[in-house]
Amino acid sequence: MSTITSVSTPNAPSAIGPYSQAIKAGEFVFVSGCIPLVPSTMQIVEGGIEEQTKQALTNLKAVLEASSSSVGKVVKTTVFLKNMEDFATVNKIYEEFFSGSEHKPARSAVEVARLPKDVLFEIECIAVANK
Repeated sequence: MSTITSVSTPNAPSAIGPYSQAIKAGEFVFVSGCIPLVPSTMQIVEGGIEEQTKQALTNLKAVLEASSSSVGKVVKTTVFLKNMEDFATVNKIYEEFFSGSEHKPARSAVEVARLPKDVLFEIECIAVANK
């Protein structure tokens, strides 16, 4: 049976509910939804969709690294947008974020009515842990 462990890092916002920043299960890492909170203040980053997207991706990277994984090991992401009109802007930042990877992860992107703390962007992922 594979080991299941909870992941926590001070380099990303702490969970704001009864969940873990990530769970490692065997060789996989399941990262919870990352929103654009600044870890040191737990406040939403100032600015609009660009700043929020960059902060959430920075948080995602921190959780991946704390999980013994990396951006290059992400196999699937789910992006949640408050407004699909922001998709082109988000897509450009997303592409830059994953540009160092040898592959492009599978992805879903959906517009939702509301996100935690009324943010504009959230992302979750599944990755492979480094061995």
